[in-house]
Amino acid sequence: MAYDEYLFERLSKSLRERGVIFTNKKMMGGMVFMVDDKMFMGLNRDKKSGKDRLMVRVGEDAQEMCMKRAGCIPMEFTGRAMKGFVFVYPEGFDMDEVWEFWVDAALKFNPKANKSKK
Repeated sequence: MAYDEYLFERLSKSLRERGVIFTNKKMMGGMVFMVDDKMFMGLNRDKKSGKDRLMVRVGEDAQEMCMKRAGCIPMEFTGRAMKGFVFVYPEGFDMDEVWEFWVDAALKFNPKANKSKK
């Protein structure tokens, strides 16, 4: 499981500062943050480029708009695009205000997201 510890702490801090209750789970080749038992955001490392990246659940309605932002691409896992999810590379989250955009976008969608079947 590969993910950057600094990004882990950065995301944890962003959520704590907002008073968001969250849990973590190792999955999808990295670390996933869960809010209300739903995948919210995650961290992993691109095996091809070696770059750390965010996995962000923004929902299908916001996905197209998000794709226009720097460093954002569709999230593909096992060769299939995951609807409503994007990968964001460092050029798309290196500045604090842009980082907060991604946290806010995921938090905005989270209440609408369905929980995974167990």
